[in-house]
Amino acid sequence: MDVKAAPNGVATIEDRILRITGYYGYYPGYSGQKSASRSSVIRCKPGANCPSTQTGLRRQHSPLSAAEESAAPILELQSRSPSGFCRHGRGERKDRSGEEGTQTQAENSSQDSHPQTRCESCTSTFLKILWGFLIILSVSSSCIGTTQIVKITYKNFDYPFFMTWFSTNWNIMFFPVYYSGHLATAQEKQSPIKKFRECSRIFGEDGLTLKLFLKRTAPFSILWTLTNYLYLLALKKLTATDVSALFCCNKAFVFLLSWIVLKDRFMGVRIVAAIMAITGIVMMAYADGFHGDSIIGVAYAVGSASTSALYKVLFKMFLGTANFGEAAHFISTLGFFNLIFLSITPIILYFTKVEYWSPFSAVPWGFLCGIAGLWLAFNILVNVGVVLTYPILISIGTVLSVPGNAAVDLLKREVIFSVVRLGATIFICLGFLLMLLPEEWDEITLRFINNLKEKKSEEHAEDVTDSNVHFRSRSRANGTVSIPLA
Repeated sequence: MDVKAAPNGVATIEDRILRITGYYGYYPGYSGQKSASRSSVIRCKPGANCPSTQTGLRRQHSPLSAAEESAAPILELQSRSPSGFCRHGRGERKDRSGEEGTQTQAENSSQDSHPQTRCESCTSTFLKILWGFLIILSVSSSCIGTTQIVKITYKNFDYPFFMTWFSTNWNIMFFPVYYSGHLATAQEKQSPIKKFRECSRIFGEDGLTLKLFLKRTAPFSILWTLTNYLYLLALKKLTATDVSALFCCNKAFVFLLSWIVLKDRFMGVRIVAAIMAITGIVMMAYADGFHGDSIIGVAYAVGSASTSALYKVLFKMFLGTANFGEAAHFISTLGFFNLIFLSITPIILYFTKVEYWSPFSAVPWGFLCGIAGLWLAFNILVNVGVVLTYPILISIGTVLSVPGNAAVDLLKREVIFSVVRLGATIFICLGFLLMLLPEEWDEITLRFINNLKEKKSEEHAEDVTDSNVHFRSRSRANGTVSIPLA
């Protein structure tokens, strides 16, 4: 049945339906162009040639808007597909699919890189903590071993300055140990002379000269010797536990000197720590009464802590910070200065009968080598620990030597802990730990408390939401409807 053309130009039933339904984009003759576009896909027999672009489709002009015209796909005749159909726009789809595939691969690779980065950071943090645990044990063990061997050596060889001089000479081996580690781990190995010159920049741009050797090394070498000598003198008067606890006061003295000399930031918590350390010193002196060897031993230990603090503050003032190689170079230089210029002192003490021993074979070289080796190991571990782990862990290892020495003294039955002595030790150790707090400790604490409050409020809100959902589900199951209040 043929349909005649209507006066409005609608010739087919399809055009009438589209006009009545208000199809978007309808115009008269729509069905005719649609049938023409359908004919653009031409059935090709296998083996026959598809029409070329010259004999291809000619698009009919239609009253499309400019936007719709620009959005219309560009039709191109392509080569025949294996199934025998000539398809249009296939190359464009390939280009788009290729671009989408490239973007997808980039997104996937970026997503894969994030877990790898997190794994690497977690691994590095775990290794730092593991190294820190080992450094803590090593530092505390070297401190305990040095103190206890000195106490044993005093039974047969009571000459503290010779022990100090002999142990300080072993510092010469610090730089060779560092260079051996450099050869074992570095990819680009340097000669000893080149590495020595590189590490000597701690003394200035010109390196180590004779003038700088005498000017910079002399005061630090004297402070180093005084620190160790006073420490050994204190061990003659007090127990190992008391001396190691009193020496922990050097952190408080470092803060006070840095605040006065270097104009460092004032921190109230560190003032409290310094007061606690001074209180512990007074209580330690009072433990056995303000008389006899006890007060002298406390004075020696406090003097050792003070010279150690002065050494650290002056080092920061004149030399600044130093890396591992520069620290190894500097400590080895101190050993050379001690060997060259301070060797006259034990000789004078020997001939003046102040530190005289006879015969020469009576010197316990095994114990002296043990003390020197552990002291050198302690200095190496402190500087290596800064590179491998967190510096705060090294300080924790130092303060752990106090309970370690206490345990050894109890086993040897050389100390009886009174209430005053125990309180003094606790005060000093707490003051030492307060000194380890960072400068922004108050801001960090407030941020941590706020995060905890936010987490609790979020959890409470989630619990309330879950309870409301559970209540509504039960109400619906019972056939009731709960109306929430605004």
